[in-house]
Formats: sequence, C-alpha cells, structure tokens
Amino acid sequence: MNKDKIENKIEYRKKCPECGNENLSKDYERAELVCRKCGLVIDEEIADHGPEWRAFNNEQVEKRARAGPPTKYTLHDKGLSTTIGWKNRDAYGKSIPSKQRSQLYRLRKWHRRTMAGNSNQRNLIHAFAELSKISSQLNLPRSIREQSGMLYRKASKKNLIRGRSVEALVLACIYAACRMAGLPRTLDELSDISNVKRKDIGRTYRFISKKLKLKINVPTPQTFVSRFCNALKLSYDVKKKANEIIKESIRNELTSGRGPVGFAAAAIYIATVLNKEKRTQRQIADVAGVTEVTIRNRYKEIAKKLSINIQP
Repeated sequence: MNKDKIENKIEYRKKCPECGNENLSKDYERAELVCRKCGLVIDEEIADHGPEWRAFNNEQVEKRARAGPPTKYTLHDKGLSTTIGWKNRDAYGKSIPSKQRSQLYRLRKWHRRTMAGNSNQRNLIHAFAELSKISSQLNLPRSIREQSGMLYRKASKKNLIRGRSVEALVLACIYAACRMAGLPRTLDELSDISNVKRKDIGRTYRFISKKLKLKINVPTPQTFVSRFCNALKLSYDVKKKANEIIKESIRNELTSGRGPVGFAAAAIYIATVLNKEKRTQRQIADVAGVTEVTIRNRYKEIAKKLSINIQP
C-alpha cells in the first residue's frame, strides 16, 4: 500500500489506530500526523496543501494565487521575464511624482531593449511570432504549439538554424510536432499558408529530424479520414465505412508503397458511394490536396482487390 492510500485512509478514519482518539494534529514543522492523547506518530512526511480559500471571480483568483503561470516554450523568455508597469504608481498604489516619471520612462525603454539583447533572443522572438501566426491559421491545439516551440529551441541550441530560413524551420518543426502527436498535416497545407515551397519544408524537416534524432511514426491513412470527412461534411457512417475499408486494405497489404493521403481520399470516395452521400472526385481531391487521377487509381485498386462493386 503506497503512502497516498495510507494518508487517505487515515484522513477518512480521523482516528488513532492505537487508542481510538479522534483528536489528531498535523505538525507541519516535522511533517507528521500525531495523536494528541498517546503521542503516536500516525503518518510522516505529510504534504502542506496550504490554506483553503475560495475565489468567486478572476480578480480574486489572481490576488490569492501563490504561483505564476506555467512556462511556455512558445515565448522567447518562456514567460519568466518581468516588466515595468505603465500605471505610474508605486507598490502602495500612490501616484508617482512627475519628476520621477521621465526616469521611469527611460527605464522602461531600456528594459524593452535589453530583453532581446543578443541575436539568439531576437531570432526566437521572430520565430515564435511566425509559429503563433501559422498555428492560428491551422487551428492547432496548445500542446502541438508547445512541442513545436521546444523543437525549435533544440534546433537553435544545436546551431542548426544558421544559414536557413526561419519560416522554413518553423514550418518543419510544426510538421514534425503534428506527426509526433498523431495529428499530421500535409506539406501542401503548410506550403499553401506560407511563402515556402513544399520541397523546402520537406528538406528542412528531414534535416532537423536527422540531427535531433526524432522518432516519428509513419502516418497511416486512418489519421486523415476524420479531418477529411469533417471538411466534406460527411456523416459518421461514411467515416466508419472508410476506416473499415482501410483496415481491410492493410490486412491485404494494399497500402504498401502508397501515400496515406491519397489512400484515405480513395477510401472516403468509396464510402460515399456505398452510403449514397456522393461527393465528386474533384471535391475530395481539393480537400485532401491530391489529384483526381490519384483517387481514381487508388479506388480502382481497392475495389478490385476487396471485390467491392460500386457505380461511380
């Protein structure tokens, strides 16, 4: 039985196991739970959870909080830097005399300048601004943004950014973070929202994954089905049928040497025909970022191998 279970059991009983006394005391200086009657040490190394308090609005939460916000890898200083406020009031809330305001203005100005005093800090500021913009356009969750920022920091620490485009490196880190999280984005999607070519993003991604020794699994067609179906406004039945087709194709080794995006698009096309929620090959191709020829070739291979009769 671990310590947490023992402590929970003791707290639930509220009673000394030796004499049955319910008058127990917590000695936080020694981190012990002691019986006031017989002096038995019931538990040791207890945690001090601090005073109990309630807050009813955001202002009270901030006022009573005993810790700051968590560190963020998407900020150049991880959110740990301090700033000089613009309220022109001291710690007691009194207004600062006009003679000292000019001095405070100069202090604020130099404080802002020294926050990015070296080239590395300036590079991180520029890179994380790009990362925030691209992540917002792709609607990525916070976890992937933080993972992308961590990868860029590792690349910067190993001096991999010298002589390379900052935007290409940011896009490569986002692409790697998405694949590591199991929510891959295609290179075409990243290229469309930026000024970087697909080939440059792929080349930079392969470079950082090799240098940072990233262990990234190959994406499967199933990882793209849900997103493509949502973009095409298809029902759950189509999504389920497409996944079943892909599973059967994997069992018959049809996915070997085939691109996962094109295979997912072909499976969705077959599922739409079978469930009578017809979408054209052009509509699916535009969402998936592949050509109609790719979808046509893949769906014919799947239909022939799995003996699926469809009337396109």
